[in-house]
Amino acid sequence: MSDLPRVVFMGSDAIAVPVLRYLAVEAADKVVVAGVFSQPDRPKGRGKHLQPNPLAAAARELGLPLLQPEKPGADEAEWLEEQGVRLVFVMAYGHLLRKRLLAAPALGYVNFHASLLPKFRGASPVETAVACGEAETGVSLMRIVPKMDAGPVLDTEAVAVEPLDTGASVREKLSAATVPLLARNLDALLSGRAVFNEQDESAVTYCRKLEKTDGQLDFTAPAHVLASRINGLDPWPGCFCEVGETRLKVRQALALGSAVAPEHLAPGSVIEAGREGVDIATGNGVLRILQLQRPGGKMLPARDFLSGFDLPEGTRLEGGEMRELLV
Repeated sequence: MSDLPRVVFMGSDAIAVPVLRYLAVEAADKVVVAGVFSQPDRPKGRGKHLQPNPLAAAARELGLPLLQPEKPGADEAEWLEEQGVRLVFVMAYGHLLRKRLLAAPALGYVNFHASLLPKFRGASPVETAVACGEAETGVSLMRIVPKMDAGPVLDTEAVAVEPLDTGASVREKLSAATVPLLARNLDALLSGRAVFNEQDESAVTYCRKLEKTDGQLDFTAPAHVLASRINGLDPWPGCFCEVGETRLKVRQALALGSAVAPEHLAPGSVIEAGREGVDIATGNGVLRILQLQRPGGKMLPARDFLSGFDLPEGTRLEGGEMRELLV
């Protein structure tokens, strides 16, 4: 058996694949990945065949021991002890880790949380950060404690949120950001010299689990608020509005700076629909929607969508209440 420290990775989402690969390949001279814990394979697709999640699939591709308990507990804690695991890395695993499990590795657990803590603790930090109009977000490397996302933080890696970034594109940035974050801290973690700093509890914000109804748009809100919401909630739950009895899904949007909607057009009214997008009057400013989708159709750039769906000036797009994403 190798004398290198033995570590374990726990995760179930594609966002964690790059950092798992880093541990298994680039850091192979520093650690042995004794195992990967991930959610069990689930039925997917039309045929409902069992399929692994992206992290489990990556573990198999890398030839790493894969454990997929339905609910990790005492047996898994005993396995960690038997394997002599020193440290456990976690990102987007999807399970609550009990005290018995947390006590098993000598150096404890560290988690990659997809926000700049103490902002955006909770269930939807990536999407909520974008939907709330943040110009920057990031990944925090923190110690796991019993309270959700409340552990002390070792280090962070920031990423910029550009005007047309979506929840999906920012998720990819954060996924890549986990690698340099771990690379510069791995030696300190393995030696026990890592210094963690407590979070500022006065600056904490919490984001909740997203629901399908969060895709509703209230066009009385300012244009920049609507643009952030549309971009942040892409691809899920996705934003939508109604034109008469037809529901349109919308994707990618911009607030047009200091543009002012004509006074005779109420919020939600189409100002102009053309090749560049569909410009909508809002409670403050003009919103440009770049992609739209009709029922049964594909998401299309505005110029293509408009060739088969007319949105003349004055057409009203109806929405609904936009619930707060922070709790």
